Amino acid sequence: MSPQGKRHHIRFEIDEFEGGNTLAPWQRELNRITFGIDTRAGRAFDIVLLLVILLSVIVVMLESVEEIRRDWGLLLLRIEWGLTFLFSVEYVLRLSCVERPWKYAFSFFGIIDLLAILPTYLAVFFPGSQSLIVIRALRLVRVFRVLKIAHCLREAENLWIALQATRNKIVVFVLVVLTMVLIMGAAMYLVEGPEHGFTNIPTGVYWAIVTMTTVGYGDISPATPLGKCLASIAMILGYSIIIVPTGIFSMEVVMASKSSTLQDITCGSCQSRGHEWDARFCRNCGSPLRILSEDRIESEV
Repeated sequence: MSPQGKRHHIRFEIDEFEGGNTLAPWQRELNRITFGIDTRAGRAFDIVLLLVILLSVIVVMLESVEEIRRDWGLLLLRIEWGLTFLFSVEYVLRLSCVERPWKYAFSFFGIIDLLAILPTYLAVFFPGSQSLIVIRALRLVRVFRVLKIAHCLREAENLWIALQATRNKIVVFVLVVLTMVLIMGAAMYLVEGPEHGFTNIPTGVYWAIVTMTTVGYGDISPATPLGKCLASIAMILGYSIIIVPTGIFSMEVVMASKSSTLQDITCGSCQSRGHEWDARFCRNCGSPLRILSEDRIESEV
């Protein structure tokens, strides 16, 4: 299949909100601009939107700096409200040019668009909540649509599949680590005592977490020979612990990536499954496989 065919069949989640025949002409045109990337106007709209999102995030970051807020706070506040107004208008326009507004409102992009404008309004009643505006950075996911790199979304899906497949193993691993941290922290409290900074068991657990994760703040450290021996054991265990979840997750990512390139076709001779999407013969016995139609092949890419 040609690259053009692949690009034609790669769809994003938000593409399902394209306008239909029930929309007025102005709604269909607005839909092509706000949701489409095939037209020059739609692509320009997305590029401008990304630049405005970046500007909004930069404004929030600058506002958190005391010196800048003291000298330019009023200007930054006006810019933020202006950008929030633009995002609010954009959100309303998106709802007005789709057949089922509720479906877009509860979609991934719809929820992110709503969360991007809520913090500014909430700041009127809850001062300080405007810092949550940085959630607008999530809207930069639209860059995948603009640059037409849908394969990145497939890789993200593989990561999510791997995370789901490893959740039970990771939970067991975390429970084991927590048990080790609790034991190590209690032992250090008994060995070192309050005179060396280990005033209670939670403080010892904090030290064990910092040590076993190889962070090493150094605010609390053992002073006795036995305490140093326990610290050495904790450090060695920390290096051993790091590689366990990494290996488990990496293996599942490889399996997910491999399975995403396979199709569920059973060989009529040997009943084996899991062939490449463009396979024409069985990988085990060499028998011809049922030939897929071009539409079926393209839909699986």
